[in-house]
Amino acid sequence: MGLLMLGLVAGAVVPFQTAVNSRLRTYVISPFVSSLISFMVGTIFLIVIIVLSGGQLLLTNAQLHAIPWWMYLGGVLGMIGLTTNILLFPILGSVQTVIMPVLGQIMMSMIIDNYGMFGTTRHPLSLMRMVGVLLLIVGVLIVVALPEYLARNSMKRPPEQRVKWKWLWQIFGVLVGGMLAIQAALNGRLGGLLQAPIHAALISFFIGTIMLFLVAVFQGTLKNIRLVVQQKTPWWVWIGGFFGAAYIFLNAYLVPQIGTGTVVVLVLLGQIISSLNIDQFGLLGSMKSSISVAKIAGLIIMIAGVGLIEVM
Repeated sequence: MGLLMLGLVAGAVVPFQTAVNSRLRTYVISPFVSSLISFMVGTIFLIVIIVLSGGQLLLTNAQLHAIPWWMYLGGVLGMIGLTTNILLFPILGSVQTVIMPVLGQIMMSMIIDNYGMFGTTRHPLSLMRMVGVLLLIVGVLIVVALPEYLARNSMKRPPEQRVKWKWLWQIFGVLVGGMLAIQAALNGRLGGLLQAPIHAALISFFIGTIMLFLVAVFQGTLKNIRLVVQQKTPWWVWIGGFFGAAYIFLNAYLVPQIGTGTVVVLVLLGQIISSLNIDQFGLLGSMKSSISVAKIAGLIIMIAGVGLIEVM
């Protein structure tokens, strides 16, 4: 039960990180610079934790040689996942930008579990687990898509502009969701191999930081970092990296123990619960949005789906 709660916590911190980074973006303008600051803070935080706990910061030659090259791709996939929303949002809209990656995450996590890919523990895909996945998808659609659909139909809006090759972007969203599930599996496997999930998180964050730094340099937006120092900013705009570090660490810790599929669905459930609370109370400067009966119903369906996936 404790491990399941940690999975929910891992998901719960993600919307807080998103809210903090979104506020930070208003000061530094570039979303890549905002993410770079978040990754840098998370990397520093993980280094401090390792040092204070008396752990070994640098990997030994034996550890480095024991790590297959493909395990380092977790940081790369995290970077791709980070930029996905920026690319998809203006093309697919808010609803599909959420739904498409979620579908990809769920499907890929079940495939990884069923075949025990990347050295993870095998969890065969039973009929009841499939029913649980369907319930989870229905719950996500009710919580995320239904309110937006009803709001759009209750207002007179001009017809949406057709996007050329939109179906390709939708497929891309699903594929990137699958990449995020693979990232969780890779980081979990890396943490198990090193017997130190926090080192797996640090490696992932360090690689992500390097990639974002290169993107910012290429864009010529690296100088925007000074804007957050020059302006009067709330203290909490700096803590997005803490939430991100906690998310990556918990994924690396949980995947070897309860499986990629279970971690992904618990994280998803934690994200939904956390985001609903952020909207309900307008936390971190976000707009208030009351929790409707439909959202509660969707959440209950999701919980039932998670129960079937975990128990069966």
